[in-house]
Amino acid sequence: MPTVSVGRDRLFAALGQSYTQEEFEDLCFRFGIELDDVTTEKAIIRKEKHLEEEADDDEETIYKIEVPANRYDLLCLEGLAQALRIFNGKQDIPAYKFANVGKDLMLKMRVQPETSQIRSFVVCAVLRGLTFDEARYNSFIDLQDKLHQNICRRRTLVAIGTHDLDTLQGPFTYEALPPAEINFVPLKQTKSFRADELMEFYKSDLKLKKYLHIIENSPVFPVLYDSKRTVLSLPPIINGAHSAITLQTKNVFIECTATDLTKAKIVLNTMVTAFSGYCETKFEIEPVEVIYDDGKSQIYPDLSVYDMEVPLSYITDLIGVSLEAEEVTSLLNRMQLRAELSKSSDSRNTINVHVPPTRSDVLHPCDVMEDVAIAYGYNNIPRRKPTSINPLPLNEISDLIRAEIAMNGYTEVLMWILCSHKENFAMLNRKDDGSAVIIGNPRSADFEVVRTSLMPGILKTVGINKDHPKPIKIFEVGDIALLDEKKDVGASNRRRLAALHCGATSGFELIHCLVDRIMEVMATPFVPVGDNTGYYIKRSQEPEYLPGRQASIVFKGKHIGNFGIVHPEVLTNFDISDPCSFVEIDIESLLLP
Repeated sequence: MPTVSVGRDRLFAALGQSYTQEEFEDLCFRFGIELDDVTTEKAIIRKEKHLEEEADDDEETIYKIEVPANRYDLLCLEGLAQALRIFNGKQDIPAYKFANVGKDLMLKMRVQPETSQIRSFVVCAVLRGLTFDEARYNSFIDLQDKLHQNICRRRTLVAIGTHDLDTLQGPFTYEALPPAEINFVPLKQTKSFRADELMEFYKSDLKLKKYLHIIENSPVFPVLYDSKRTVLSLPPIINGAHSAITLQTKNVFIECTATDLTKAKIVLNTMVTAFSGYCETKFEIEPVEVIYDDGKSQIYPDLSVYDMEVPLSYITDLIGVSLEAEEVTSLLNRMQLRAELSKSSDSRNTINVHVPPTRSDVLHPCDVMEDVAIAYGYNNIPRRKPTSINPLPLNEISDLIRAEIAMNGYTEVLMWILCSHKENFAMLNRKDDGSAVIIGNPRSADFEVVRTSLMPGILKTVGINKDHPKPIKIFEVGDIALLDEKKDVGASNRRRLAALHCGATSGFELIHCLVDRIMEVMATPFVPVGDNTGYYIKRSQEPEYLPGRQASIVFKGKHIGNFGIVHPEVLTNFDISDPCSFVEIDIESLLLP
């Protein structure tokens, strides 16, 4: 999970209260975050440079706080402090609003059609009357970096640009041009570069070179201009030096270019809501109209409140405590979710929840329930086993079979669910029947497919441990995967049992005995061929087994597995010199009524 580093003294000042370390750890726990480490800036630098620790009483104490990965509003001191103040009842939930700007006076961002070739979307907003000091400025920059590494997926999905609006002249345009046609002075540089020259220049830059691949092979690069053709930024690489923000900046123009519009809106909302508290008019954001080439337009940011109705019983049943509606609404208000009891006569036991733009993580009633549980206190929830929780039949029978085979002297092994294509087919004398799930761009030749049988892993284990005293008796209960057009994901898992006996005296009768014991435990009688009330065996012709020394298992009329002596060629493929007998059974089929 992301870790946010904040100065302890500045955090406590923002909270309006000082805490001991133990008290603050308790506050973090109650809010659902964690104080991960307590350090200092100099200590962090010394650790990075592998220098010895030196005590210095004058160093500022830094709290490293671990926050949930989807709580983007907590990625900076401003958002974190506001959330904790509301949780402690020291601040009301802020109401974010648009500045009173007519549509005619509103800043415009015109999107050219060529941008669809590289980064299709742009969203913008303005923060006016901001007051920066060094700490606020650093927090503003740090939040952008945190978002870039998190929801923006290293700028591949969203790239944030922030600019001193007083150095620019609207309206703005978002274009996509050939690299040779883009010329500007990039941030922290003094000379002008063409965009293609910048690609070469930044290949030696440790921070920026990792973003070049996003656009460097594209015939056009995205670029933002103001009305005087001043370059704002070359997303997702670098901003222009002309509009760089400083401590003296009062009006900030924020633009986010993206391949994912939903994430772009979340990122923009996070930026403006976190720092609108420093504006001359608190929590006021100036909107920007984005106009597309087809004449359609959209005003950003989207500060609309998402309304959700959640039954009171849903919340209390899942948490396991009895709560009144008024108590639930109070707990939700502490978590920045405005809530009230539904006034409709048809839904008296329903909670109306108003999700603000800061809480993009709230998507479902279960998220509301979780926030109630956090505010109520996990330690206050009585421990009990929910009556609705029972083991799945498949897991229950798997555990029973594990115990029974272990009592027959077999040792359980656990193998990778991925294997090489060769191990899954050619080394078992099988042909590829198209049933295997193929891994795209595998990191290793050892993990090319999802196994369609437990046999490769079992044999590989014996081959690696061939010097182990004989006999070797091992088994595995695990999943395989097969392509399945009936499933929405295109494949389905099947639970299998596999057991192997390896030794000089290993024979068909030894593994046959194990099959009979499994069926006896399942209370399934051995019946004549064709009788569907129990199980029977019949001759099979599987290439991985020795001809004439193998059989298939038919359970209540359905083929569920095979057993027999492993073919000598297969044993040679896995570097095994001793004979082996093997069985593989589909456990899910044993659940047939």
